[in-house]
Amino acid sequence: MSQANPVRIFVTHVWEDSDDYLRVFEYLESARNFFYRNSGTPDRRPPADKEAMREDLRRQIAGAEAVVGLSSLFDTHQDFLTFQLVFAQASHKPVILMKPFGSRKEVPKALLDLADEVVDWDERALVDAIRRQARHEDTTRWDTIEFKLD
Repeated sequence: MSQANPVRIFVTHVWEDSDDYLRVFEYLESARNFFYRNSGTPDRRPPADKEAMREDLRRQIAGAEAVVGLSSLFDTHQDFLTFQLVFAQASHKPVILMKPFGSRKEVPKALLDLADEVVDWDERALVDAIRRQARHEDTTRWDTIEFKLD
């Protein structure tokens, strides 16, 4: 992965900015040596016809190497979120599901069944999951913990 060959990702949305949607991109922007291109266009809402909306989502997902699913959309937009994840799976796009932010609420089983990987809201965990799922790269990062022995 390089600036010349960024990972193409799609983050689930319903044509409106949500805190979680924006937070994903804050995390990706703050990651070092991680280059991506967003294949989603949440700012260009198609006509209100449900089938036109689904076709627009299909087009956006088709250009992605990985899909980041926001489980927080499940409560308010269950049908559109489920559609996006099912289409991603049918298109052989790996799905990285984000747990609900700032909540101990469990991820619904219906979403867990559609995910290839489930991650907490952690920049490094998200970036590593995208690298693993989209490009099959092993990050081999290790945490170093220092402690003193008396």
